Amino acid sequence: MEELLVKSKIIKSVYFSQEDGRLRICFKNGEERLFEGVPSSEAHAMTVAPSPGHYYLDRIRPRFRRLAA
Repeated sequence: MEELLVKSKIIKSVYFSQEDGRLRICFKNGEERLFEGVPSSEAHAMTVAPSPGHYYLDRIRPRFRRLAA
């Protein structure tokens, strides 16, 4: 997994795997979420969004299958 740089109030770090479309999001409160089938365009769009946290809530969480992290 490749770490993607992100500036967010709630997200600490983001990791993305081009090979299988897995996206791991580490939050500043210590929680982690792992999703599969995420296109690289969506992963990168989240990291450059004005609010990566809102992008996650609006575009990632409802659209992609979450795996047990």
